[in-house]
Amino acid sequence: MKNLNNSNGTLEPPDPLDLDVNTLSALPIITEEYEEQVPAKFDPLQKYLQEISKYPILSREEEEAIAKAYYETKDPRLAYKLVVSNLRLVVKIALEFQKFWAYNFLDLIQEGNLGLLQAVKKFDPYKGVKFSYYASFWIKAYILKYIMDNWKLVKMGTTQAQRKLFYKLRKEKERLSALGFEPTPAEIAKRLGVKEKEVEEMEQRMFSQDLSLEAPISHDSEDTLANFLKDERPTPEDAYAREEILNNFKRLLKEFAQNLTGKDYVIFHERLIADEPKTLHELSQKLGVSKERVRQIEEKIIKKLKKFLEERLPDVYYYPLALPYKD
Repeated sequence: MKNLNNSNGTLEPPDPLDLDVNTLSALPIITEEYEEQVPAKFDPLQKYLQEISKYPILSREEEEAIAKAYYETKDPRLAYKLVVSNLRLVVKIALEFQKFWAYNFLDLIQEGNLGLLQAVKKFDPYKGVKFSYYASFWIKAYILKYIMDNWKLVKMGTTQAQRKLFYKLRKEKERLSALGFEPTPAEIAKRLGVKEKEVEEMEQRMFSQDLSLEAPISHDSEDTLANFLKDERPTPEDAYAREEILNNFKRLLKEFAQNLTGKDYVIFHERLIADEPKTLHELSQKLGVSKERVRQIEEKIIKKLKKFLEERLPDVYYYPLALPYKD
């Protein structure tokens, strides 16, 4: 390690690029002295902001040196320094999303901190990208996902494209209104490069109200919304008809199989009607023929089965359980 004394015998701050891992980990966390005020009412947000202000922001050189050292050693002390020096970045980014979130602002900060931790884990300092710039993408992604997952009882954005549209939709509506344009779905879709239907669906999700199925339809009624939902369960008549169709098919398949022999019999039972059908490769190995030959036999059996069912069940194609076939 280099001598830290200069020619005058006084201490000089070390160059972070010249320090080893232990020295980097031992860098002091300098905090400014402050007189702690006791508020009349405890404010957790203000207390949090006060706490993170004690951690200094690293210089570009310090951040790069520590990031490289952590990348090589995975020393948790170095990861800690990267995290605490960027906690204020998380707060700054969370403020950009505050208008989307009417609840506790600390929730957004917490999710952003998770994104920051992920950024430290994934960051490659040898690609020439500043860590804070890289981390901002992870922080935004975690905050946005949290907002969309908790915006309503039903999740609104299950894909990256939907989350992106959710974030941009409100901003584009405000921008168009400020310019004097009517923020119609068609105009927004044109400017964002998406389909008009996608904008309409997202608007409906964002601005519609969650309703409980147990809520009465009016203040003077005992009927609930659940009473008007369609019952998707089969009726006793449908269940009985389905059972009859299944039994009929099983009987006919058994009768059809009695006329099969050799390779046809094996392929029919082990591929066409098996619970876990064997692959063409498996059957070709078992029967000693090529996969193409197995496929040809399979098509021939399907055509025979189709003709057999047409003769025994003229209305087979109207059966909800009719077997698929190839022309």
